[in-house]
Amino acid sequence: MTGDIATMGAYIGAGLATFAMGGAAIGVSMVVGSVLKHMPKKADNSTMFVGIAFAEALGIFAFLISLLLMFAV
Repeated sequence: MTGDIATMGAYIGAGLATFAMGGAAIGVSMVVGSVLKHMPKKADNSTMFVGIAFAEALGIFAFLISLLLMFAV
């Protein structure tokens, strides 16, 4: 019985960790968008690539945490 509860907790934790992917991407993209809105003349491709890289990295970290919760715990 305890193994089933632990497995259930791992799957619930993994599911909750996947919500971090969307939240991180939305948060970082809002920050990058507001910076570009306030300083449009300073915007270039490198600024957007850095912003997109942060959004993707946070999502990938959350995905890795969910995989660790599902298979390592």
